[in-house]
Amino acid sequence: MHGSANLNIMIKAARKAGRSLVKDFREVENLQTTMKGAGDFVSRADIAAEAIAKEELMGARPTYGWLGEESAGEDGEDPTRRWIVDPLDGTTNFLHGLPHWAVSIALEHKGKIVAGVIYDAAKDELFWAEKGEGAWLNESRLRVSSRSRMIEAIFATGVPFGGHGDLPATLQDMARLLPTCAGVRRWGAAALDMAYVAAGRYEGFWERNLNAWDVAAGEIIVREAGGLIETVSGDGSVVETGDVLCANEAIFAKFASVIRG
Repeated sequence: MHGSANLNIMIKAARKAGRSLVKDFREVENLQTTMKGAGDFVSRADIAAEAIAKEELMGARPTYGWLGEESAGEDGEDPTRRWIVDPLDGTTNFLHGLPHWAVSIALEHKGKIVAGVIYDAAKDELFWAEKGEGAWLNESRLRVSSRSRMIEAIFATGVPFGGHGDLPATLQDMARLLPTCAGVRRWGAAALDMAYVAAGRYEGFWERNLNAWDVAAGEIIVREAGGLIETVSGDGSVVETGDVLCANEAIFAKFASVIRG
């Protein structure tokens, strides 16, 4: 596996955090969980994985900034670079014993994502990309799907749960989209949804009201695999807004027009 020193640091951190999560996943019924919000669980495994990732990343690059899901953000001595980390994307899947969750790590430089790693430890699938170097799954080059007909396309989204205010908008999206396509999947891990678009497993993905750590790594992996990515509205930054709509180039315009109504 070839890549920059920073990418290798990211991969090492993702694999180490992933190993810790796999160990806890085998004993998921014994995990101590607390409520972090309506329907949004956090576990000791989640917090431990972030601590491992942070130790690896900040130990190697102590001047960089930090933004993680489970700990306070930190400004670095180097104001141009920041790690953006979700130690366990798909926490609810994890806690229910569903093997669909991932560690997501991105590197931001001057406000742009320049490298991303999404590690599905349960399946040992490592999705990764660096700006200008393409996107990869383990040692194989990734490319978005070549399908161009909506009726043959599968899309993914996140359906809001327990008290989230954007459920009506998502249901309206699906009412417009479902008659035009081959299906919609809701697998509960946004980072993996984006990685799957990059791998050609889905033709597209959209979701609103995500966090920077949910989408940062996926953004560059989709772009480097040849996909197009914008906010749902078409305005602003995906990482800053947490709104994402991505697809292969052949379907993007049609998909976007359906979702945007």
